[in-house]
Formats: sequence, C-alpha cells, structure tokens
Amino acid sequence: MKKNNQYSKERIKYLNGIKKNKFIIIFWRFALLALMLSLWEIFANAGIIDPFITSSPSRIAITVKNLFVNDNFAYHIGITLYETILGFILAVGIGYIVALILWWSEKTRKVLEPYIVVLNSLPKIALGPIIIIWFGSGEKAIIFMAFIIGIVVAIMTMLNGFLAVDKNKILLLKSFGANKFQILLKLVIPGSMPSLISMLKISVGMAWIGSIMGEYLVSRAGLGYLIVYGGQVFKLDLVMASTVVLCVLATLMYVLVALLEKFIIKYKAA
Repeated sequence: MKKNNQYSKERIKYLNGIKKNKFIIIFWRFALLALMLSLWEIFANAGIIDPFITSSPSRIAITVKNLFVNDNFAYHIGITLYETILGFILAVGIGYIVALILWWSEKTRKVLEPYIVVLNSLPKIALGPIIIIWFGSGEKAIIFMAFIIGIVVAIMTMLNGFLAVDKNKILLLKSFGANKFQILLKLVIPGSMPSLISMLKISVGMAWIGSIMGEYLVSRAGLGYLIVYGGQVFKLDLVMASTVVLCVLATLMYVLVALLEKFIIKYKAA
C-alpha cells in the first residue's frame, strides 16, 4: 500500500493501462495462433485442403511423437541447435570485435568498408561448393555457413551503433582529457547497447538461416536434413513437423535474447 501511495492516481491508472494492454496483446497472439491451427485442422479433415500436401496439426503432433519415440528426433534437434548456437556465438563475438576495430581506426574502416558491402550482397549459397571443399561435408561447413551469414550483419549493425554515439558527448569527454580507450569504455560501448540488442535479435534469425542452409547442402543429421529427406521421399508430415519444431526453437532463442534485453534495461535503470 505504501508503494502505491507514492504514485498519483493518474500514474497508477497509466501503469495499470500498460499492464492491461500487454495482457490483451498476449491474449490475441495466442488466440490468433489457436484460430489458425483450428482452421487448418478443420479444412484438412473436411477435405478443403489436401492433408497429404499441407499436413495438419494433429498429423504433425503424431509425427513429432513418433520421431521422438522411434527415430531419435532429439539427436537431430541437438545437432541443429549445436550448429546454430556455435555459429551465432562466433558471428556475434567476432562481429563485435571487428566493429570495434573499425570504429577505432577510421582508415581501416574506409579500406575495408567496400569489401564488407560486397560480402554482404554476395548470395552465400553461391559459396556452398567452396565451403564444402574447405571444411568437408560435416558440421564444420554448416557452422561456417551460419557464421558467414551472420557476421556481416553483426559488423554493420554494431558499427552503425558505435558511430551513432553523440559526437558532442565525445568532444565533452575529450575536453576533460579522456583518451580514446576511456571514451570507448565509458561512452561508446554503454551508448551502443540498443544496437547490441538489435544485432543479437537479427543474428538469431541469421544463425538459423545459415545452419539450415548448410544442412540442406551437406548434412547427414539435423532438422534441415530431415526437411530435405522428407521432401525427397514425399513425407510431407515429416517436413512440416521438422519445420514446426524449427520455428519453436527459433522462437525460444529469440525469447532468450528478449529476456537479456529486459535484464540490461533493469541493470541500466538501477
């Protein structure tokens, strides 16, 4: 009660309104998902759509259950998670370091910028045969595919975040005698936290794209392998089940980044 009395009635009403809006948004998200799944199941059972081609939620659930029981589905999920997470960590970590180097040295940035732009515009699938020759037809090639797809985005996002830091604040710190390392540590890195969160969110999607693309090309296990195999033998339930599990895993990874964002915001507020 004391805590509530510290705020005016208008403030309490505003905070309650925010909570209510969040609840409404979450409710309608799940309601929309339930509606789409229900219509999908109804149309498939009624023959409006061909369940052999589109599958259905019930058939997908049965397929996932059978995969876990009979076909070591957890192993395939683990392989894809390992490749994706490792590619994500490498792309984010190395991309952040490269962005710092480019911010630190303007000459280096101007020299390398055209190459980064070209690498970003290059269709990565075109590098598939070269990657296979370099790393073989195994996990290393898939991890490198996830890495190379994500690193350019990580570099460009973080570099833009570093360069967007208020120039007047930098001049103010210089006027107090701060050197470049102190400016980086005290201003640039803390000031670029929103860009870091954006980079992490984007890199999640890039890592999944890279790992699945790599599995399409060279894998003998993983969700991408199951999707390719299911398409080749016309097991569309297997394709849809693997795709749904892939969406769930990607969503969970994105949620972890969102939780990290909330933690950072609370830490900065404290």
